[in-house]
Amino acid sequence: MKKWVYLFEEGNASMRDLLGGKGANLAEMVNLNLPVPPGFTITTEACLTFLHNNNTFPEGMWTQTLNGIKQLGQKMGREFSDTKDPLLVSVRSGSRFSMPGMMDTILNLGLNDESVNALASKADERFAWDAYRRLIQMFGKVVMDVDGLLFEEIIEKIMEAEGVKSDPEISPAGWKQVVEEFKALIERESGQKFPQDPFEQLESSVKAVFKSWNNKRAIDYRNATGISHDYGTAVNILTMVFGNVGWDSGSGVAFTRSPSTGKKDFYGEYLFNAQGEDVVSGARTPSEVHHLKDEMPAIWEQLLEIAKKLENHYREMQDIEFTIENSKLWMLQTRTGKRTAAAAVKIAVDMVNEGLITKEEAVARIETDHIDHLLHPHLDEKARQNAGLLAKGLNASPGAAVGNVYFDANTAEKMAKEYGQDVILVRPDTTPDDLHGMIAAKGILTQHGGRTSHAAVVARQLGKPCVAGCEAIKIDLKKRQFTVNGRIIKEGDTISLSGRRGEVYDRAIPTVAPSFDKMVELKVILEWADRISRLKVWTNADHPDQAIKARNYGAQGIGLCRTEHMFMGARTEKFQKAILSEQEDEFRHILYDVLLPLQHEDFYGIFKAMDGLPVIVRLLDPPLHEFLPSKEELLVEVTRMEAANETGPDYDEKTKLLNIVGSMKEYNPMMGLRGCRMGILRPELNKMQVKAIFEAACDAAKEGVRVHPEVMIPITSHVNELKQIQPLLKEVAEAVMAEKGIRIDYKFGTMIEIPRAAVTADQLAKVAQFFSFGTNDLTQMTFGISRDDAERKFLLDYVEMGILPKNPFRVLDVDGVGQLIAIAVEKGRQTRPGINMGVCGEHGGNPESIEFFHRIGLDYVSCSPYRVPIARLSAAHAAIKARENAPALHDD
Repeated sequence: MKKWVYLFEEGNASMRDLLGGKGANLAEMVNLNLPVPPGFTITTEACLTFLHNNNTFPEGMWTQTLNGIKQLGQKMGREFSDTKDPLLVSVRSGSRFSMPGMMDTILNLGLNDESVNALASKADERFAWDAYRRLIQMFGKVVMDVDGLLFEEIIEKIMEAEGVKSDPEISPAGWKQVVEEFKALIERESGQKFPQDPFEQLESSVKAVFKSWNNKRAIDYRNATGISHDYGTAVNILTMVFGNVGWDSGSGVAFTRSPSTGKKDFYGEYLFNAQGEDVVSGARTPSEVHHLKDEMPAIWEQLLEIAKKLENHYREMQDIEFTIENSKLWMLQTRTGKRTAAAAVKIAVDMVNEGLITKEEAVARIETDHIDHLLHPHLDEKARQNAGLLAKGLNASPGAAVGNVYFDANTAEKMAKEYGQDVILVRPDTTPDDLHGMIAAKGILTQHGGRTSHAAVVARQLGKPCVAGCEAIKIDLKKRQFTVNGRIIKEGDTISLSGRRGEVYDRAIPTVAPSFDKMVELKVILEWADRISRLKVWTNADHPDQAIKARNYGAQGIGLCRTEHMFMGARTEKFQKAILSEQEDEFRHILYDVLLPLQHEDFYGIFKAMDGLPVIVRLLDPPLHEFLPSKEELLVEVTRMEAANETGPDYDEKTKLLNIVGSMKEYNPMMGLRGCRMGILRPELNKMQVKAIFEAACDAAKEGVRVHPEVMIPITSHVNELKQIQPLLKEVAEAVMAEKGIRIDYKFGTMIEIPRAAVTADQLAKVAQFFSFGTNDLTQMTFGISRDDAERKFLLDYVEMGILPKNPFRVLDVDGVGQLIAIAVEKGRQTRPGINMGVCGEHGGNPESIEFFHRIGLDYVSCSPYRVPIARLSAAHAAIKARENAPALHDD
């Protein structure tokens, strides 16, 4: 019979796919002789079979589970259903990848109306009834689907009646009353009684944990973090150990290094006389873990020793959960700790320096999202200092957020998605049910909770700023407002958060981008990444300041300089005059005497900024009408002037312009007279640009700048187009170098953005010295859709409906567009071995696409300056993955 259940001592860390991360790590801690309560794991395969079989346990699983319970009883000297000295267990989820709080847990299974009295007589009356109410509360919420807030309202009512402020202060009689009201609540809300049979409790709990794999918050979390929906969750059944027995007991969560900064310092929180969910729920504000050194020095030293052992064993920062029962330490979990982007980078660099991991492992551990988050903005310092500080809490997750306040996850999600608002989710404390609102929000503010609360952990994972434990604010969910020092902040009001400082401000404060120059550890990681990568990372830059920015980010060349952008803004009018000139002499005068000096200035600045690196300049690409007023606007103006009888020179000029624009109209201009076609029919445009490029390059070279200009001819579909235009342009280049008295290395190449160009790349390579793939237009041409129209009207619907896996303008369509590129690479190199090829479309900065570009042998990717660090890391990841997937070499 198939094995569905594994005792902890039967597993190990390598079995995480089968046992889930929690089960595998509990087994590994047993193997390391750490103090772990006895237990066993029901496999992820059992979960998937259950879900696929109409929520029915697979054959033999329940029998194996009962046998596991029997073995736990034998180890502990107790029986699960005994009413005198019962074995109590917890049922906890545990997927392959950590999903903090996203699925369900139930504690204290095995208690009922009889056994609670036996537990009270053996231990402590308050403890026993507290433990029983926890079981009923969790079981009612998770298994019987009773609203969790209804349970909390009963507890608050009892606390108010007894005049106490926290759970541990409630009397035994108070907990007894809570238990009775909880049972009545469950029967009233669900129509069923809380089950007294421990085995019924266990069976229902295991089913509920399996089902929780498909609850909304778990699905939302997997969607947000890219975890597959096909893994399922394991179920871990552990012997209960209690942190709420008394004041020599407690529970805590800790990290072997700071998950916020990465500093090598034991970091965490704990509560005396509490169970684990009290720490992470935020219902009580916990103590900083270093206080254990004074409160329980022996436990503190043992914790530090275990933390060091686990980190050295896993060679990774660990997130641990522990319980202290009657001054004895128990380990309930270890897993790779979630961390901020800054912490991830620092930890990776430090662990290399400590000899724990290699540089390649360090690079592989940094996610592209980490870099994205590191470049998140912070509040403008001057504006922050002048703003009124509203409240201060704990700096739970760094970053800055400005937005409108909303007090529940559903409203926050609605206002963000449907109305496009920037939202701050404000909650007393968050629960896993709030995840969709946290994803939608720009930042999170909680009244309660600490740095290891649910809000803090999930915010760090999502890269959202979070201020937690802000006890100065008093939230009134019914009035939809919070108050602080007499101030009332209502729903919809704007506030600003500084997650790094733990501060809340009562107005919108401008944000500023962080300084890349100061990110020392990140620059180290990216330097290591460059040594691993085969793909080079270039940038798309149209002006010298963009080139400087990109080079600062580590760009190794310019893969796309769009010359049409040099005619925008104040220069548009000058270019319009050239287009509209009716005499060739006037046309040439504007090109060479007015526009050429402007282009020379831009190219000269770019060459200086990219000293020693290649610069690919694309000749004018868009159709000329894009630089002219629209026909519709002109027609409206001319009609208005005619109606008002405004004749004269201005009317004549507008009418003339309307006729010219009308004569240039194309039904499909993106597939019309543009790129090399324009260059062939009106060659002076391209000749002027080449003259400007080479004059600037020669002038810079004379000053000692190492220039490598490469001229790109766009929209090529036939080799004869290149044969027509390229010799003319090469003649201009040679003439400039002769005039300047200096020779420089240069190339002419083409941009492949039409399917025909891709499949005839062997012919193009006879003329072109390099290829650059314009994947934006190539995707449009291949799919036969307009990017702008499609994204507005149907493309995103296609993705949601599953017709397309992803937006092909964001992530390369490997099966279609990708195959065209692969064909062009193969054919181009058959004709011209060693020809340089790269990508300059938006896909050049997309991690998934970069992996494909590495695989088919491109030489570089080019992206916007701000995507350069992400592309550098992605290129290294692609090289590492290719190495891992390469077939092993064996001796014959």
